[in-house]
Amino acid sequence: MATTINKQRLLNHLFAAAKKTVNVDEEARPVLQQFIYGLCRENATREQADAAYGFLCEKFFDWNEIRVSSLRELEEAFAGMSDAEMRAQRLIAFLQEVFEIHFAFDLDKLQKEGLKQAAKKLARYQAANDYIVSWVVQRSLGGHAIPVDTPTLRCTARLGLIESEQDEAEARASLEHLIPKAKGALFTDGISTIASDYCWEEQPRCSACPLRSECNYAQENGIEGMTVSRTHRTKPR
Repeated sequence: MATTINKQRLLNHLFAAAKKTVNVDEEARPVLQQFIYGLCRENATREQADAAYGFLCEKFFDWNEIRVSSLRELEEAFAGMSDAEMRAQRLIAFLQEVFEIHFAFDLDKLQKEGLKQAAKKLARYQAANDYIVSWVVQRSLGGHAIPVDTPTLRCTARLGLIESEQDEAEARASLEHLIPKAKGALFTDGISTIASDYCWEEQPRCSACPLRSECNYAQENGIEGMTVSRTHRTKPR
Protein backbone atom coordinates (compact mmCIF):
# COMPACT_ATOMS: atom_id res chain seq x y z
CA MET A 1 0.00 0.00 0.00
CA ALA A 2 1.35 3.39 -0.97
CA THR A 3 2.09 5.98 1.71
CA THR A 4 -0.06 9.10 1.99
CA ILE A 5 2.67 11.16 0.29
CA ASN A 6 2.89 8.68 -2.59
CA LYS A 7 -0.90 8.65 -2.94
CA GLN A 8 -1.00 12.43 -3.19
CA ARG A 9 1.77 12.40 -5.79
CA LEU A 10 -0.14 9.78 -7.78
CA LEU A 11 -3.34 11.82 -7.55
CA ASN A 12 -1.50 14.91 -8.79
CA HIS A 13 -0.36 12.91 -11.84
CA LEU A 14 -3.92 11.65 -12.36
CA PHE A 15 -5.39 15.15 -12.17
CA ALA A 16 -2.79 16.46 -14.61
CA ALA A 17 -3.54 13.66 -17.07
CA ALA A 18 -7.31 14.05 -16.62
CA LYS A 19 -7.23 17.78 -17.38
CA LYS A 20 -5.80 16.96 -20.81
CA THR A 21 -8.54 14.53 -21.75
CA VAL A 22 -11.62 15.19 -19.59
CA ASN A 23 -14.17 17.86 -20.42
CA VAL A 24 -15.00 19.28 -17.01
CA ASP A 25 -17.77 21.53 -18.39
CA GLU A 26 -20.44 18.86 -18.39
CA GLU A 27 -24.15 19.42 -18.77
CA ALA A 28 -25.92 20.44 -15.55
CA ARG A 29 -28.84 18.12 -14.84
CA PRO A 30 -31.72 18.14 -12.33
CA VAL A 31 -31.74 15.47 -9.64
CA LEU A 32 -34.00 12.98 -11.41
CA GLN A 33 -32.09 13.28 -14.67
CA GLN A 34 -28.78 12.96 -12.83
CA PHE A 35 -30.02 9.76 -11.18
CA ILE A 36 -30.86 8.35 -14.60
CA TYR A 37 -27.50 9.45 -16.02
CA GLY A 38 -25.77 7.77 -13.05
CA LEU A 39 -27.58 4.56 -13.95
CA CYS A 40 -26.14 4.91 -17.45
CA ARG A 41 -22.66 5.83 -16.16
CA GLU A 42 -22.05 2.98 -13.70
CA ASN A 43 -19.56 0.45 -15.13
CA ALA A 44 -19.48 2.41 -18.39
CA THR A 45 -17.36 5.07 -20.05
CA ARG A 46 -18.52 8.66 -20.27
CA GLU A 47 -18.97 8.22 -24.01
CA GLN A 48 -21.20 5.18 -23.50
CA ALA A 49 -23.25 6.95 -20.83
CA ASP A 50 -23.66 10.06 -23.00
CA ALA A 51 -24.84 7.91 -25.90
CA ALA A 52 -27.32 5.95 -23.75
CA TYR A 53 -28.72 9.04 -22.05
CA GLY A 54 -28.91 10.88 -25.35
CA PHE A 55 -30.83 7.98 -26.88
CA LEU A 56 -33.38 8.08 -24.05
CA CYS A 57 -33.89 11.82 -24.42
CA GLU A 58 -34.12 11.78 -28.22
CA LYS A 59 -36.11 8.61 -28.91
CA PHE A 60 -38.80 9.03 -26.27
CA PHE A 61 -41.25 11.89 -25.82
CA ASP A 62 -40.80 12.17 -22.05
CA TRP A 63 -39.99 10.15 -18.92
CA ASN A 64 -43.54 8.86 -18.73
CA GLU A 65 -43.23 7.28 -22.16
CA ILE A 66 -40.07 5.56 -20.95
CA ARG A 67 -41.89 4.39 -17.82
CA VAL A 68 -44.53 2.57 -19.88
CA SER A 69 -42.16 1.25 -22.55
CA SER A 70 -41.08 -2.36 -22.88
CA LEU A 71 -37.75 -3.70 -21.73
CA ARG A 72 -36.83 -4.52 -25.32
CA GLU A 73 -37.34 -0.90 -26.37
CA LEU A 74 -35.17 0.41 -23.54
CA GLU A 75 -32.45 -2.20 -23.94
CA GLU A 76 -31.65 -0.60 -27.28
CA ALA A 77 -30.46 2.49 -25.40
CA PHE A 78 -27.93 0.37 -23.52
CA ALA A 79 -26.71 -1.66 -26.48
CA GLY A 80 -23.05 -2.59 -26.12
CA MET A 81 -23.04 -1.86 -22.38
CA SER A 82 -22.88 -4.38 -19.56
CA ASP A 83 -26.17 -5.57 -18.02
CA ALA A 84 -28.36 -3.86 -20.61
CA GLU A 85 -31.51 -5.69 -19.52
CA MET A 86 -30.87 -4.96 -15.84
CA ARG A 87 -30.32 -1.26 -16.58
CA ALA A 88 -33.62 -1.14 -18.45
CA GLN A 89 -35.42 -2.88 -15.58
CA ARG A 90 -33.95 -0.50 -13.02
CA LEU A 91 -34.86 2.53 -15.12
CA ILE A 92 -38.49 1.48 -15.43
CA ALA A 93 -38.67 0.61 -11.73
CA PHE A 94 -37.21 3.98 -10.76
CA LEU A 95 -39.58 6.01 -12.92
CA GLN A 96 -42.55 3.97 -11.75
CA GLU A 97 -41.65 4.50 -8.10
CA VAL A 98 -41.12 8.25 -8.58
CA PHE A 99 -44.46 8.53 -10.36
CA GLU A 100 -46.32 6.61 -7.66
CA ILE A 101 -44.85 8.81 -4.91
CA HIS A 102 -44.90 12.25 -6.58
CA PHE A 103 -47.27 11.89 -9.58
CA ALA A 104 -44.58 13.79 -11.48
CA PHE A 105 -40.99 13.30 -12.63
CA ASP A 106 -39.25 15.89 -10.51
CA LEU A 107 -36.95 15.36 -7.51
CA ASP A 108 -35.48 18.85 -7.27
CA LYS A 109 -37.10 19.38 -3.86
CA LEU A 110 -34.27 17.25 -2.50
CA GLN A 111 -31.89 20.12 -3.19
CA LYS A 112 -33.64 22.13 -0.47
CA GLU A 113 -33.19 19.42 2.14
CA GLY A 114 -30.10 18.61 4.12
CA LEU A 115 -27.52 16.58 2.24
CA LYS A 116 -27.76 13.51 4.48
CA GLN A 117 -31.55 13.50 4.35
CA ALA A 118 -31.55 13.89 0.58
CA ALA A 119 -29.08 11.03 0.20
CA LYS A 120 -31.21 8.81 2.45
CA LYS A 121 -34.30 9.49 0.36
CA LEU A 122 -32.44 8.72 -2.85
CA ALA A 123 -31.12 5.47 -1.39
CA ARG A 124 -34.67 4.28 -0.68
CA TYR A 125 -35.48 3.93 -4.36
CA GLN A 126 -35.37 0.33 -5.50
CA ALA A 127 -33.09 1.18 -8.42
CA ALA A 128 -30.63 3.10 -6.26
CA ASN A 129 -27.25 1.83 -5.10
CA ASP A 130 -24.19 3.40 -3.50
CA TYR A 131 -22.77 4.43 -6.88
CA ILE A 132 -25.87 6.27 -8.10
CA VAL A 133 -26.51 8.02 -4.79
CA SER A 134 -22.87 9.14 -4.67
CA TRP A 135 -23.07 10.30 -8.29
CA VAL A 136 -26.13 12.49 -7.61
CA VAL A 137 -24.61 13.86 -4.39
CA GLN A 138 -21.44 14.81 -6.29
CA ARG A 139 -23.03 16.20 -9.44
CA SER A 140 -26.36 17.73 -8.37
CA LEU A 141 -26.52 18.10 -4.58
CA GLY A 142 -23.20 19.85 -4.00
CA GLY A 143 -21.87 17.26 -1.58
CA HIS A 144 -18.55 15.46 -1.36
CA ALA A 145 -18.93 11.90 -2.63
CA ILE A 146 -16.84 9.63 -4.85
CA PRO A 147 -18.90 7.14 -6.89
CA VAL A 148 -17.12 3.78 -7.03
CA ASP A 149 -18.04 1.17 -9.63
CA THR A 150 -16.17 -1.99 -10.67
CA PRO A 151 -13.63 -0.29 -13.00
CA THR A 152 -12.90 2.40 -10.38
CA LEU A 153 -12.45 -0.23 -7.68
CA ARG A 154 -10.10 -2.28 -9.86
CA CYS A 155 -8.03 0.71 -10.96
CA THR A 156 -7.68 2.37 -7.55
CA ALA A 157 -6.71 -0.95 -5.93
CA ARG A 158 -4.00 -1.58 -8.52
CA LEU A 159 -2.70 1.96 -8.15
CA GLY A 160 -2.49 1.51 -4.39
CA LEU A 161 -4.98 4.24 -3.50
CA ILE A 162 -7.14 1.74 -1.58
CA GLU A 163 -6.67 -1.68 0.00
CA SER A 164 -7.26 -4.51 -2.45
CA GLU A 165 -9.81 -6.20 -0.18
CA GLN A 166 -12.04 -3.15 0.20
CA ASP A 167 -15.52 -3.20 -1.30
CA GLU A 168 -17.14 -0.26 -3.11
CA ALA A 169 -18.52 1.44 0.04
CA GLU A 170 -15.23 1.06 1.93
CA ALA A 171 -13.27 2.30 -1.06
CA ARG A 172 -15.53 5.34 -1.37
CA ALA A 173 -14.92 6.29 2.26
CA SER A 174 -11.13 5.96 1.80
CA LEU A 175 -11.11 7.98 -1.43
CA GLU A 176 -13.24 10.75 0.04
CA HIS A 177 -10.54 11.28 2.69
CA LEU A 178 -7.86 11.56 0.00
CA ILE A 179 -9.59 13.63 -2.67
CA PRO A 180 -10.74 17.20 -2.08
CA LYS A 181 -14.36 18.01 -2.86
CA ALA A 182 -13.40 20.47 -5.58
CA LYS A 183 -11.64 17.71 -7.52
CA GLY A 184 -14.18 14.95 -6.98
CA ALA A 185 -15.71 15.10 -10.45
CA LEU A 186 -12.30 15.37 -12.13
CA PHE A 187 -11.13 12.29 -10.21
CA THR A 188 -14.26 10.31 -11.11
CA ASP A 189 -13.94 10.99 -14.83
CA GLY A 190 -10.15 10.75 -14.81
CA ILE A 191 -9.99 7.35 -13.11
CA SER A 192 -12.77 6.10 -15.39
CA THR A 193 -10.67 7.08 -18.41
CA ILE A 194 -7.59 5.30 -17.02
CA ALA A 195 -9.66 2.18 -16.32
CA SER A 196 -11.20 2.25 -19.80
CA ASP A 197 -8.07 3.05 -21.82
CA TYR A 198 -5.37 1.17 -19.90
CA CYS A 199 -6.38 -0.62 -16.69
CA TRP A 200 -8.38 -3.43 -18.24
CA GLU A 201 -9.37 -6.41 -16.14
CA GLU A 202 -7.40 -8.75 -18.43
CA GLN A 203 -4.13 -7.84 -20.17
CA PRO A 204 -4.00 -4.21 -18.97
CA ARG A 205 -1.96 -1.77 -21.07
CA CYS A 206 0.33 -0.85 -18.18
CA SER A 207 3.27 0.10 -20.41
CA ALA A 208 1.16 2.83 -22.06
CA CYS A 209 -0.50 4.14 -18.89
CA PRO A 210 0.55 7.66 -17.81
CA LEU A 211 0.41 6.55 -14.17
CA ARG A 212 2.66 3.49 -14.53
CA SER A 213 5.61 5.07 -12.71
CA GLU A 214 3.48 5.52 -9.58
CA CYS A 215 1.36 2.37 -9.87
CA ASN A 216 1.82 -0.49 -7.40
CA TYR A 217 0.59 -3.06 -9.91
CA ALA A 218 3.02 -1.87 -12.60
CA GLN A 219 5.93 -1.83 -10.17
CA GLU A 220 5.14 -5.31 -8.86
CA ASN A 221 5.10 -6.59 -12.44
CA GLY A 222 8.23 -4.74 -13.54
CA ILE A 223 6.35 -2.54 -15.98
CA GLU A 224 6.92 0.98 -14.71
CA GLY A 225 10.18 1.47 -16.62
CA MET A 226 9.13 -0.18 -19.88
CA THR A 227 8.92 1.68 -23.17
CA VAL A 228 5.37 2.49 -24.20
CA SER A 229 4.06 -0.27 -26.43
CA ARG A 230 3.03 0.56 -29.97
CA THR A 231 0.71 -2.40 -30.25
CA HIS A 232 -3.02 -1.87 -30.14
CA ARG A 233 -6.03 -4.00 -29.54
CA THR A 234 -9.71 -3.36 -29.28
CA LYS A 235 -10.75 -2.20 -25.82
CA PRO A 236 -13.01 -4.64 -23.99
CA ARG A 237 -16.46 -3.40 -23.05
